[in-house]
Amino acid sequence: MSETEKLQGRALIEAKVATLPSAPGVYRMLDDEGNALYVGKAKNLKNRVGSYARPSGHNNRISTMIAATRQMEFIRTETETDALLLEANLIKKLRPRYNVLLRDDKSFPYILLADDHAVPQLYKHRGARKRRGAYFGPFASAGAVNRTLNTLQRAFLLRSCTDSVYESRSRPCLLYQIKRCSAPCTGEISTEDYDELVEEARDFLSGNSRKVQDALLEKMQSASDALDFEVAAAARDRIRALTYVQRGNGVNPLDVVEADVVAVVQEGGQSCVQVFFIRAGHNLGNRAYFPRHDKHQTETEILEAFLGQFYESRPVPREIFINRALSSASLLGEAFSSRMGHNVKIHRPQRGDKVKLITHAEQNAKEALGRHVSESASQRLLLKGVADAFDLKAPPQRIEVFDNSHLQGTNQIGGMIVAGPDGLMKNQYRKFDIKDETTTPGDDYAMMREVFTRRYGRLAKEENRQTAAWPDLVLIDGGKGQLSVVRKVMVELGLEDIPLVGVAKGPDRDAGRERFFMVGKQDFMMSHNSPILYYLQRLRDEAHRFAIGRHRAKRKAEIRKNPLDGIDGIGGHRKKALLHHFGSAREVASSALADLEKVDGISAKMAQRIYNHFNSDES
Repeated sequence: MSETEKLQGRALIEAKVATLPSAPGVYRMLDDEGNALYVGKAKNLKNRVGSYARPSGHNNRISTMIAATRQMEFIRTETETDALLLEANLIKKLRPRYNVLLRDDKSFPYILLADDHAVPQLYKHRGARKRRGAYFGPFASAGAVNRTLNTLQRAFLLRSCTDSVYESRSRPCLLYQIKRCSAPCTGEISTEDYDELVEEARDFLSGNSRKVQDALLEKMQSASDALDFEVAAAARDRIRALTYVQRGNGVNPLDVVEADVVAVVQEGGQSCVQVFFIRAGHNLGNRAYFPRHDKHQTETEILEAFLGQFYESRPVPREIFINRALSSASLLGEAFSSRMGHNVKIHRPQRGDKVKLITHAEQNAKEALGRHVSESASQRLLLKGVADAFDLKAPPQRIEVFDNSHLQGTNQIGGMIVAGPDGLMKNQYRKFDIKDETTTPGDDYAMMREVFTRRYGRLAKEENRQTAAWPDLVLIDGGKGQLSVVRKVMVELGLEDIPLVGVAKGPDRDAGRERFFMVGKQDFMMSHNSPILYYLQRLRDEAHRFAIGRHRAKRKAEIRKNPLDGIDGIGGHRKKALLHHFGSAREVASSALADLEKVDGISAKMAQRIYNHFNSDES
């Protein structure tokens, strides 16, 4: 970077400093195209921004950032706490080049005891916590929440079905037969007894597990004394289920009720942040994160940035244990407390069992980082091989792979998966329901045209190319015909500079004999034992797995859809009455008008509406 360019950046910052207040706020440094280079917070904007105007004393990262700065924007806030929350929000939104970035923004699964229905429901929940009820989590993975949910169903026998399914039941389902539900839908349990189960579950989810188990032990003993061995055995099985749920994963001191344990380690310019989740005294698992950052940034800088972004839109526990002391810990705690409405304490334990928690998390972080570095090195070699195979200017940082799925033209789905230096980027996967009604069922070319028009039409409208999810390589499941179709779409959108590769399956769909097609080049094959070919096969297979999985889910939903759902005025009670009377929706559809009028709760007018719905061609 030339001295002239450095002066331009410093001179701009120096001019801005003169107009800034000595107040808290957030500043953004932008390049000549308006892309965000850096977002920072300040207790005193004038002093903080003024530090960038010094002619020396900056490391290489800061010097390069200053030199690239062509614009600055400022937002004044009432307090430093407000500035911290706004900074985290803007970093996640703008993803500036020089900030520490948390790359995994996937939400965590919870178990929800929903009590907005007369008969509360226990089920897995992911996303915004809008529904009323008791939430148990977060869990580190879908597998962990599924195992726990299955056990909780055995322990408390609460329904997991949706409200619409509950309303339409005429006899107990299989879950009742295998003793995973008490079947309140058909009155197999009284309202009072079901409410008692709900309260036990609520106590357990709130951390009062000992109270629940003591009550079950007393019930088992009383039943045993009365020689009612069936009731005693049921209580015993529920106690066993609760014991299974409460088994800890790793270190879990008894006096920690609600906390996250966060440990950062750094080696070779890369870092890992390990997070353990403890709720209601239970260890709910852990997850590793690998933030993007400059190799010269310290562990404390990485940890501070991670906490701000990680909890920006997530529920915050009452305690956060960290393995590095942070000067901003009290400020972060104050910001989280104001957002959550309860006191949040962030601290580094110095003695006792809580130190063991931190040591355990730190060890997990070191091991995860070692695996990540090893996998990253292999991935870099593979991406370099991909670049060489397809004559790319540099190893691709984002590969998008497309595949379509349908069954004889029905439930048509387009799927897109994404891969990069860190492997598969599952939070970037997208599915496309084929919406064009003029598309001939099963026309793969038309499906591909619609998918590419929608995906890259949106991308072409992005004003900020730096922050947009811009691919370096696009792989299409198909040969010369599919490649020609998508090439026309990209030319129309002005995106012809994105490399496109068609991957045609070998004869008899034989893996290892794939043929590759590129625009303006002769098609070719790779050596059957090439690691690059094997990598591309894995990407293609993952795209196929994703597309067919979405197709099956859509088909299953279609099959499960009740024909009565499309009739205006047919709610849960009328649907249940019809199903009780006729036995199935198919029988309702084939019934005569006079038979429909005999159903309790179905008026003559409603019967006519139902009859017309299923016989519209004859009316």
